[in-house]
Amino acid sequence: MVGAVTDSAGRVLITKRPDHVHQGGLWEFPGGKLEPGESPEQGLTRELEEELGIQVRSSRSLIRVHHDYGDRQILLDVRRVDHYSGSPTGREGQPLDWLEPEAMNHDVFPAADRPIITALRLPPLLLITSGAASQVDTLLERLAVALERGIRLIQLRAHALDETAYRRLAEAVYSRCQAYQARLLLNREPQQVIDVPRHGLHLTAWRLMALTARPGLTQDLVGASCHDAAQLAQAALLGLDYALLSPVKPTTSHPDARPLGWSGFSELVEPVPLPVYALGGLAPSDLDEAIAHGAQGIAAIRGCEFGLSA
Repeated sequence: MVGAVTDSAGRVLITKRPDHVHQGGLWEFPGGKLEPGESPEQGLTRELEEELGIQVRSSRSLIRVHHDYGDRQILLDVRRVDHYSGSPTGREGQPLDWLEPEAMNHDVFPAADRPIITALRLPPLLLITSGAASQVDTLLERLAVALERGIRLIQLRAHALDETAYRRLAEAVYSRCQAYQARLLLNREPQQVIDVPRHGLHLTAWRLMALTARPGLTQDLVGASCHDAAQLAQAALLGLDYALLSPVKPTTSHPDARPLGWSGFSELVEPVPLPVYALGGLAPSDLDEAIAHGAQGIAAIRGCEFGLSA
């Protein structure tokens, strides 16, 4: 069990591993092994009280990470702890620090902890734009509403636009995202948007399966649309930052697609060591259930699903 303990400023508590243990000298998120008969919540509460002297009041699932170090295999069941009592101290003599997720350096954490950093950096809602070339003005109007209402991750999906029009639109959307500290993901052939301003790339499922290496720049946030276990495995193999998995529920856009349901979604997400958004027939009211079934959050293609119609 691992706790992502946050403070009122949005910083997350990290602790340093002793030099003599596995992955010694690296920083990690606090926690420890479950004891026989404990529930995840009970185990996390006990570990954080023993290690930090705090009492967990409430927590929610963040991500589960399976990782193979070669000499051992581990499963990190990570819960975000926003409400607790007491002041964290290193009761075992371990150094502590508080960092914003964006300030965390992956290289000073064990490999298994790195997807946790990504999950902490990602918001729970992802908006996917849609519309024909003639609806650019409407798209920008709805984007303005979305940003004003707190959406901080936007995938620019506009397949009907040619390269020049898409570039022009991306520049306009990027400028608006910057004003709100939101991130823009471009859903386009990576080679077509090499010098287009962005915060990351989003890959279609067929682009994902055709790749042999992670695309984009080092600083890009890169994700992909997935519909089955093979595509999720490919996203993990390429070292992508996140995935979308759909459809969870029936959708009007793809009425013939067989929905996964929450049990099917959870089964596919369980072995995947990266944050996964649920997509397909969902609304903000589904967010708690999505998180309970292993999702990073939910994504929506139609703005009305997030109540964002301009």
